[in-house]
Amino acid sequence: MPDTPRIVLHNSDTAPLARWLRAAFPQAEYRECNSYETLPALIDSYRPEIVYSVRFAGTPGFPRDALFGAGGPRWVANGGAGTDHFGQWNPRKTTVTNAAGVAAGMMAEYIFGGFLHFTLDIPGLQQDKAARVWNGRTVRPLAGKTLLIVGLGHTGQAVAARARAFGMKVLGTRARPEPMEHVDEVHAADDLPGLLARADFIAVSTPLIPTTRGLIGTQEIATMKPGVILADVSRGGVVDQTALHAALKAGHVAAAVLDVFETEPLPETSPLWAHENVIISPHCSSVFAEWENASFDLFIQNLVRWIRGEGLVNIVNPARGY
Repeated sequence: MPDTPRIVLHNSDTAPLARWLRAAFPQAEYRECNSYETLPALIDSYRPEIVYSVRFAGTPGFPRDALFGAGGPRWVANGGAGTDHFGQWNPRKTTVTNAAGVAAGMMAEYIFGGFLHFTLDIPGLQQDKAARVWNGRTVRPLAGKTLLIVGLGHTGQAVAARARAFGMKVLGTRARPEPMEHVDEVHAADDLPGLLARADFIAVSTPLIPTTRGLIGTQEIATMKPGVILADVSRGGVVDQTALHAALKAGHVAAAVLDVFETEPLPETSPLWAHENVIISPHCSSVFAEWENASFDLFIQNLVRWIRGEGLVNIVNPARGY
């Protein structure tokens, strides 16, 4: 196999990745970068052909201009799934891949963990336990309920498989609708307004692109079935948090499971913190012990394809965002 091209590993802790790269390609030529601030100078001086990059310190300050500028690499391998922090790029100049699908199962488990938290009344049970009170309570089944999945990508499909195991009816939307396993009805993305009122549970897992920003706002939330439970693992900006707060306060939305926010970290002043019927997590539904290994393993597999001149997997279309 030919020698590897010049590579930059960009993450908060690159040492394990470097060891993995050397094991797979002993003659690999690479540099390591552990900050946003130093990446532009490294790209300018080293001129890598490939950059494996993880958004490890949030979006503000992410050095996207260095990646897509005149001296940027030919291939940017995004260690995560979302590419909204990249903005737009010229796909004829730069190929971008992502790690979509790597954490799909974990994110689906997170969603159902949130749903079950509320349907089994875990907060009430915890309160009774803390008070040492034997208090009669009622739990609710998922079986027979309707789940709407907004975005039937890797994560959405993993959610659908688990929903089927629970005996739920599954509706879903995607850009190009076609029959899918575990989904009872697949609809076009434009059909979303007519589906919201049918759902007892909603899982939002669509990428953040211009057409999905503000996708679920005041009007859409108003059409939802009263008492709906919503889980959002997409990107901050897909769901209007101000409108969601109002619906939670009014009791129209019974509960929400939120892993993504318009501003991250979520400001202390956000009213969402005060809702007892809201789960707030720090954008961690895809973060598990094996995540980075799975993501980098996908990169290594793609690197083999690159060296052999074969097509890469998980190429992102900037117009679609996935």
